[in-house]
Amino acid sequence: MTERLRPSDPARIGGHRLLGRLGAGGMGTVYLGRTDAGALAAVKVILPEYAGDEEFRTRFRREAEAARRVDSPWAVRVTGADTESETPWLATEFVPGPTLPEVVARYGPLPARSVKVLGRLLARALAAVHAAGLAHRDVKPGNVLLAADGPRLIDFGIARAADATALTATGLVVGTPGFLPPEQATGSGADAGPAGDVFSLGALLAYVATGRPPFGSGAVDALLYRTVHGAPDLDGVDDPALRALLTECLAKDPAARPSAADLDTRITEDVPAGGASASWLPEDVVRTIAERSAAMLALPDIDATVGDAAASDTPEPRTAPARRRFLAFAAGGTVVALGAGGLAAVRLWGDGADGRSGATTAGRRWVIGVHADLTGDQKAAGRAQERGVRLAVDRFNSRKDKPFTLTVKALDDRGDPARAERVAEEFARDPDVLAVIGPTGDAATGAALPAYDEAVLPLLTVSSLQIAYAARVNAAFFQASPSYAALSLPIVTRLLRSPGAGRLGILIDRSGGQAAYQAGYAANLMVPGLTGGTTHPRVVPAGTTDLAPVVADLLAHRSDALLYAGDAAGAARAARALAATPFKGPRVAQHTAMRPEFLERAGEAAEGWEFIAPFTGADMVGGDTAGASARPAADFAAAHRERFGAAPDAWAAEAYDVAGLVARELAALVRGAGKNGAERNGAGKSGAEKNGAAEGGTPTPTGSPGTAPPGASPSGDGRPGRAALAAAIAASRYEGISRTYAFDAERQQLVARDAHLHRVEGGRFRYVGPAPQPKG
Repeated sequence: MTERLRPSDPARIGGHRLLGRLGAGGMGTVYLGRTDAGALAAVKVILPEYAGDEEFRTRFRREAEAARRVDSPWAVRVTGADTESETPWLATEFVPGPTLPEVVARYGPLPARSVKVLGRLLARALAAVHAAGLAHRDVKPGNVLLAADGPRLIDFGIARAADATALTATGLVVGTPGFLPPEQATGSGADAGPAGDVFSLGALLAYVATGRPPFGSGAVDALLYRTVHGAPDLDGVDDPALRALLTECLAKDPAARPSAADLDTRITEDVPAGGASASWLPEDVVRTIAERSAAMLALPDIDATVGDAAASDTPEPRTAPARRRFLAFAAGGTVVALGAGGLAAVRLWGDGADGRSGATTAGRRWVIGVHADLTGDQKAAGRAQERGVRLAVDRFNSRKDKPFTLTVKALDDRGDPARAERVAEEFARDPDVLAVIGPTGDAATGAALPAYDEAVLPLLTVSSLQIAYAARVNAAFFQASPSYAALSLPIVTRLLRSPGAGRLGILIDRSGGQAAYQAGYAANLMVPGLTGGTTHPRVVPAGTTDLAPVVADLLAHRSDALLYAGDAAGAARAARALAATPFKGPRVAQHTAMRPEFLERAGEAAEGWEFIAPFTGADMVGGDTAGASARPAADFAAAHRERFGAAPDAWAAEAYDVAGLVARELAALVRGAGKNGAERNGAGKSGAEKNGAAEGGTPTPTGSPGTAPPGASPSGDGRPGRAALAAAIAASRYEGISRTYAFDAERQQLVARDAHLHRVEGGRFRYVGPAPQPKG
């Protein structure tokens, strides 16, 4: 993960826009950069004290030239360097995957086959480094990243050769204790060449196979002594061939070790085509790789690029890294601001536009806010969410044992970010508002977040699906729906697990803005790791009216399943273009296109198209409700018809769920966890229970004197505080009618990625049931 740039950091280096810090060390700082063409890079900038050393400059220049000759798909490429500038720098290909220590710490040791495949691919990387006249000098788990198409060895050649110039002296050690070879561990100044890298590779593989360094841990002196004089700890390595291989690599005598090239031939484990991680790593690890890659979609955007039709006539090599190949097509995204209008927000107090609302009790007006687009471009979704919240409040207020009464306050931002800021400020100023459901759209949410964050006012959005928003000081914002990128998991699963499907054609229509970019890019990244399949992505600029050439190109490149990421109008154009071809394979459009406009414009060509959506449908109880409680869903649908005279639209059930979650946590905070069983509107343990709010033993909040319950307001009326409610929501688990709600402790995003499958049948959208998820 990146850190924010500091005021002293440059904004650009060598044609790279710097986006954040990846790390810092004794020689300089490594930044995440992006070129004007859209490629990501790790940019190492050398410290001034070394830049002024002529001997350093000479060696840096020589090593930079050599490193450019390293040619291996398993070692990061050097993409640029300037050894002569006042501030020398070096850029390498950026790989957005987890490191080996992250994987081992989270999932434990890897199985023997995974270790052997990893060893063979890293041996190939080292062989290429050695062939270029370099020695890595610091092969360790932290210098190996796992990508969807295989591992990458990073930080080779330049950094370690540079460190050697600056640091090598009697008694000093270059490298990482515990993984460096004996000839380096002595600190005698002896050259650590290719044989030293092989020893380090053996130590790395032993760590991955056992979950611990082969020479233990502790004080550096003890580590170095054991490296020189002790035997490696290989307990737990039960595979005879792997154990023998590690023993040879960890020989004390450099001459007794095999070369990196020898290792490639001596490791007999087959390497999958292209190194696809899904075929040799455990599925949990593959999923983490896909999610880490998708997280890069939160980076700042640049303008989109697109190649002409002629440029895409030649298929990309199947073994090319997926991220690099895709960035040649898609370089960034734009956010489409929705709506406009006057200055004053439309209020719906008490008895709102629908004529009903929860009543209040004297002196106890506790409010759940609805921040929505009620009159703009997303008014259908906004109105559905408002109705869902009102039904949840009605249900809570109908309970005879309720400890208080709730009411709903709805404010309309019309989808305009500027108005969204003012709506958030009004909610924040109202002390009776304890939580807010919304906003409806991504841009409105981004604009409103600062006001909610400053007020520590819990905000739960069900339809703002960007993968990340601006950093927040307080943990009171909850994305109660999977992001655009997370939805790519079930999309890829649905498409490429269809019979005969193996190559996914991806059409990203920039008319869909950031939503299309994130969904399409994430799907492209996930395919190799999740299914072992391949992709052919195409990006078209916003406003492209003729999609027939693009569809033809996708089919010409053997695409046997298709994903359209964009808006409803573009999806209709894609459907009509596809209908004019013989293609009969599976096709899925992003849920943002699932609007009446798609059905109207596509006509008969819409039949059979599917949508993976974060919401249920109007006929949600008519499909396969496995994994959900059919009776609560039916009760909700019946209540909605009775109250509003219509079936629930998309997003109504999701808003109903999160409002029910808020009501349950409020009740638990007020009455204490010892009594909150009666208040539950959904299954699962409340956050108040987990935080220790129990009858007869209510703890005093940190920094709050007295005996008030957790989060009680200073007024003494028993009203929960906003911060306490946010903490309870963060710790809760709630079984709703649309999904399970539980949030990641760090980012307050959904842990579960439940989604729903819809299909066009008979000229209408039909809810099919829960969307397929990756196995494991």
